[in-house]
Amino acid sequence: MSMPATAASTESALDTAAMLVERARKAGADAAEALVIEGTSLGVSWRLGKLEDVERSEGRDVGLRVFIGNKQASVSSTDLSEAALQPMIERAVAMARVAPDDPWCGLADPARLARDWPDLEIEDKAPAPGAEQLAARAAQAEEAALAVEGVTNSSGAGASYGRSGVALVTSNGFAGSYAGTSSSFSCSVLAGEGTAMERDYEFSSKRYADALESPAEVGRRAGEKAVRRLNPRKVKSQAVPIVYDPRVSGGLAGHFASAISGAAIARGTSFLKKEMGKQVFAKGISIVDDPHMKRGLRSKPFDGEGVKNGRWTLIEDGILTTWLLDTATARQLGLETTGHAARGTGGPPSPSTTNLYMEAGCVSVKELIADIKQGLYVTEMIGMGINGVTGDYSRGASGFWIENGELVYPVSEITVAGNLRDMFLNMTPADDLEFHYGTNAPTIRVEGMTVAGS
Repeated sequence: MSMPATAASTESALDTAAMLVERARKAGADAAEALVIEGTSLGVSWRLGKLEDVERSEGRDVGLRVFIGNKQASVSSTDLSEAALQPMIERAVAMARVAPDDPWCGLADPARLARDWPDLEIEDKAPAPGAEQLAARAAQAEEAALAVEGVTNSSGAGASYGRSGVALVTSNGFAGSYAGTSSSFSCSVLAGEGTAMERDYEFSSKRYADALESPAEVGRRAGEKAVRRLNPRKVKSQAVPIVYDPRVSGGLAGHFASAISGAAIARGTSFLKKEMGKQVFAKGISIVDDPHMKRGLRSKPFDGEGVKNGRWTLIEDGILTTWLLDTATARQLGLETTGHAARGTGGPPSPSTTNLYMEAGCVSVKELIADIKQGLYVTEMIGMGINGVTGDYSRGASGFWIENGELVYPVSEITVAGNLRDMFLNMTPADDLEFHYGTNAPTIRVEGMTVAGS
């Protein structure tokens, strides 16, 4: 069972979007934009040496946003037949006529639109894998994990491939499209027996299949991580340094991005709303958003409004330099869009990051924890106890206890707490930045947090 290399012609998607915009204008819209998103995916599930499931999907969604004066309306459909599209267009225009006024809505300034863009190498042109190839990757990963001494069961392994295409046309002169692929596999296993079992996982995800890690290596790491978690202890409540493994440290960068979203700033609901140009992170820390990263998992050549995008240093030497803005939030704040609009077919854009990362520091992980007498090394977070208005932070966690600079035993059923304002100003990144997710950070040490345990 193999898949075609392309899900649908981008030219066809652009034609569809252009047709929707033209018809919306003829139906009475002052301005309009149309988005076509197409996708194909194939995934397999594998457990204990057997293929459990094969799933394949194909879809094409269209979204139309129309403007009449300061009013806007959005509609979407998965039915691209003539019988469905014309009523959808008429419905959108009718909805816009009765919508409330929105002084900030509208298409992006034509001067900000992208006219050309780089090849970001986000589409793997190699033949798409079949279910047999995907199953082989999952099987190899699980087999390697089960071979690790102490591993007693499997939660399953999986592998997937997907291709998506995006086409955007606006009535003020933008037309552009791009396509991207993704290949991934994962493995999750259990160690121990009875009520003393622990679970862990590992994965690999890339734009290009030939850049994936070895399934056997990924499986081995999954098994070893599960075994390391056996016989966890509880610790007493105390204030200690906390070290975030790269698996979870990107979450701290993500919390920061949420706090500088133009939507939160415009509403006045962010604890960073008055911090522009001020020291928000410790000196030496830089945080970057780069939509043009070659083969980046969230790379895109232009933003969701057709605006020219590019690399932004959001935090430079600890200083906050910008908000994340789309056209509407920029207008509300009296600023210019930063090219961070993101969207689906069902509504207007909103600001969002692309390839977000904290730059690597200058110390090794060993040096980062060497002077910690008592501390916590976090490998897993649970729950989302974040107050975006105050910055208060409280999340469940598990990981390993640190004594005299060494990881000595696993710990679980604990909570880590602090305030993001203080955490940002008291963190130190290690030198081990790697790009495994859409949001990445190296190992990070944060001083002055509280561990709530027994």
